[in-house]
Amino acid sequence: MAQLSTKIKIYCEANGVANINFSSDKPDVMLQDDMVGGVSNPYIKEWNLDIAQPTDAQLSAQDAAATIEENNATAISNRKNAYPSLGDVVDAIFKKEDGDATEFNSLAAKRQSIKDANPKQ
Repeated sequence: MAQLSTKIKIYCEANGVANINFSSDKPDVMLQDDMVGGVSNPYIKEWNLDIAQPTDAQLSAQDAAATIEENNATAISNRKNAYPSLGDVVDAIFKKEDGDATEFNSLAAKRQSIKDANPKQ
């Protein structure tokens, strides 16, 4: 199940609001979780947007899209952590231009294996 903030973000985007501020002195949306009996139960505490506050049903309808968005963000983060450094890539490019494509081809294969291991939906 996706996080409440992600479902709200998708709901807002579908209703013409591209940016939502969840954390500041004057948030657009303030979330709260009172943890009842050790169980997380986040909810909207404050709604300061010009569009209607979503119902639980409207937020539930966003769960599949929100889950995909969160999974893709995780895949992208995992890819970034696994990719070689920019210095290694530049070095491989210069070596390729000098006639040695071995390292460049190895990095290209590594890049593809990283993408395969961390697919986006």
